[in-house]
Amino acid sequence: MKDITIEQISGIVQEASKLMHHSGFEIHDKGSRENLVTSSDIAVQHFLTGRLAALLPGCGFLCEEENLNDLQHSDVWIIDPIDGTANYARGNENCAISVALVRGGILTAGVVYSPWRNELYTAEKDTGAFLNGEPIRVSSRAFEDAILFTAMSTYRKEFAKACNDIIFDTYMQSNDVRRFGSAAVELCLMASGQAELYFEMRLQPWDYAAAGLVLQEAGGAVCTLDGEFPSLRKASLVVAGNNRSNAGRLLKIVHKYLEKVPY
Repeated sequence: MKDITIEQISGIVQEASKLMHHSGFEIHDKGSRENLVTSSDIAVQHFLTGRLAALLPGCGFLCEEENLNDLQHSDVWIIDPIDGTANYARGNENCAISVALVRGGILTAGVVYSPWRNELYTAEKDTGAFLNGEPIRVSSRAFEDAILFTAMSTYRKEFAKACNDIIFDTYMQSNDVRRFGSAAVELCLMASGQAELYFEMRLQPWDYAAAGLVLQEAGGAVCTLDGEFPSLRKASLVVAGNNRSNAGRLLKIVHKYLEKVPY
């Protein structure tokens, strides 16, 4: 990134997080009681799009809120203003701002900031991953010793049975299961060695783009059902592991229950 730096992006993200530190936010649903948005989500997104557009003129945006989908540009920011909104609305620390930069179709930078944890995860393509400026690396644990981060497809509950089968099968072959409610937080925790496996049936690019790059740069593997990195343009099934072998073994379990992505 010759014209901008990861430090500039990080600084903007950390500034935006100040808009989360108040108790007077409004909470609304987006068509279902599970899918929440707060006034803080909107405020953070407006701040980020304004500052990042000034940083990189002529860019586009793919953002969670307000149907902001402008991909007809060489440079595109992928933003989740608050990943884990349901947690945020309840005062749970497992939420984060997620910002990724795609240049010429290539995922080049990712920043995930979890303000209540005071954890700033950053990565640039082919330069490694960092937590608060210090290099991080995935764990070396085997599949049998692995912790699985996962969820039950909260917004599309018709997929819950398949999720349950995949989770149970994986659980019986590994150590244990965790559910923190923020894909960005969970993938970054994997990058820092705190878990080894990840599966979600349906996520959006803003959920995994930045954190997926952090995990890859920390030595992990991230893919969808075809073994390739999940789409940066539409919803995707996401499988990840602390290495290619463990991700591949988890992917085989997923294939036992899904011949294709069911959406």
